[in-house]
Amino acid sequence: MRLLLISNSTNPGEAYLDYPKEHIRDFLGIKTKNALFIPYAAVTFSYDEYEEKVNSRFAEIGHHVTSIHRFINPVEAIENADAIVVGGGNTWQLVKTLQEKGLMKVIRKRVRKGLPYIGWSAGSNIACPTLRTTNDMPIVEPKKFKTLKLVPFQINPHYLDDHPANHGGETREMRIREFIEINRDIFVVGLREGTMLLLEKNELSLIGSRNARIFKYGQDPRELSSEDDFSFLLSEPFNL
Repeated sequence: MRLLLISNSTNPGEAYLDYPKEHIRDFLGIKTKNALFIPYAAVTFSYDEYEEKVNSRFAEIGHHVTSIHRFINPVEAIENADAIVVGGGNTWQLVKTLQEKGLMKVIRKRVRKGLPYIGWSAGSNIACPTLRTTNDMPIVEPKKFKTLKLVPFQINPHYLDDHPANHGGETREMRIREFIEINRDIFVVGLREGTMLLLEKNELSLIGSRNARIFKYGQDPRELSSEDDFSFLLSEPFNL
């Protein structure tokens, strides 16, 4: 499989998709002509607007996407795509829509056979076995929490270390510790903003200047950098 799983679309003070655009270009290469965009995580803006927003950045790197909502037969669109690009937004809405349209299995099948997959935020979250490490509010109720299961670990996009002043609630780390207390056999990757995971040739690596924080029940959290090999995460069973 070939996956590029991006924590966030926009860093503070930067344009949309600016920091990952060169990595997206390199990942897609020059042969990708028919990249299919999945905009279903959008809630407060239209699919047309989302497609235009992504294309405004992709044009800078010599690529173009066509949103799946433009096709009468979305399954056929996936079957004919050269790459799948899944945008961020609300993970619950994204999962519910993919389930209702019967698209989870066809995306999984094609990507497992080598179709390049790019996702950011919610789009990276659904590459995991479930959506249960999303940060998003469950504004809708999908049929089930299971997602694409392209990797056997969970990602927490936008991972934050901060505990804001005057905030008495749980930190992100505390929430993840709750998850691994119940799900003891699975790793969670706290993917900080400005970073992404790249899977190619059965090797998993981190791209970006910030570390990723790795959680597993019974182990102290680990800080790993782009110099480290993340491929050990691929050996875990799909047990959710």
